[in-house]
Amino acid sequence: MQPFELQSKINRTVSYHGSEYLFFSGTAYLGMGNVPEFEKLIMDGISKYGISHGLSRINNVRLHIYGQFETYFAEKAGAEKAIVWSSGFLAGVAAVQFLSKQAEHVFVAPDTHPAILPEGINPDPFLDHTTWSEYCLRKAIELPSSKILILANAVDPLKPTIHHFEWIKNLPDKHDYTLLIDDSHAFGVLGNGLFGTYSQWRHLPVRLLVSGSLNKGLSLPAGIILGDSITIDEITNTNIFRSSSPPGPGYLQAFLQAKHLYQQQQQKLVQNVSLFKNLIADMACFHFKESYPVFSFSDQSWPEKLSQSGILVSSFPYPNPTDPLTNRIVVSAAHYPEDLIHLHKVLSGLG
Repeated sequence: MQPFELQSKINRTVSYHGSEYLFFSGTAYLGMGNVPEFEKLIMDGISKYGISHGLSRINNVRLHIYGQFETYFAEKAGAEKAIVWSSGFLAGVAAVQFLSKQAEHVFVAPDTHPAILPEGINPDPFLDHTTWSEYCLRKAIELPSSKILILANAVDPLKPTIHHFEWIKNLPDKHDYTLLIDDSHAFGVLGNGLFGTYSQWRHLPVRLLVSGSLNKGLSLPAGIILGDSITIDEITNTNIFRSSSPPGPGYLQAFLQAKHLYQQQQQKLVQNVSLFKNLIADMACFHFKESYPVFSFSDQSWPEKLSQSGILVSSFPYPNPTDPLTNRIVVSAAHYPEDLIHLHKVLSGLG
């Protein structure tokens, strides 16, 4: 299936070569980019602060909105402190670069995002989390007292699989553990409201940090690191923070003013996921988890057949370019109930 090179905005539908397609792909789970009131708030923020802010955060001229956003997000997430970055990838790189220098051993989960992978470490993408966690336990028992860094995603959005970390309680207490979780596909969808999984795992016997992109569920072109005050303050003293520019401030103001809009979209997403799960209840070909809005399937012929019926789904080879296609239907808050009913009707006709 050839890529669709679009020249217009992606909504619940997309236009391509004069035809309109229902769009069931992407990562804009809450569909905030298609909420006119949110777009207006962003425009208001850009009008107030400008289109970007190219100054370092350590400059003697600073914008209050960054600290205001960080304080609010950290409080709601259940963390002591936060740092906002221009992207989730940069946030992850900054976090893992800082933490890996302190670690004597690193345990890396199979599907860990490249943003939080130390250089030279390539986990086995085909290993399952249960087998990996059992390996971590055995290794921790064997090792002498050490500083151990554990790296993982909150969710694998491709299979999909939601990861749990209660097993960390079983690790021997002779070590000092740090856990870094990438929440890119959790913000807005899993955990505490809009704010990801930090509060879910802060009870674990580890130093906990969460990093990730805000540009998926929350539709903010920015990234964030959440953690304890001491660690966050130390990261703000690193060269990677001191020499980088922050995200556009107008988006952060829009977020702070759009709480009711995010809540509205979350409710729509829950309703849409519930509807689609009910529609496909008799179809055993889908793999999905809890209320996560991703539904994977293995039939390699479906993406092309669905495209011919005016429906675009997510389909690309992963993790390597020569691997079979990873195929998914992504439901968002932007979809109408009739979109999901039509999708189910087409799927039912595929056999």
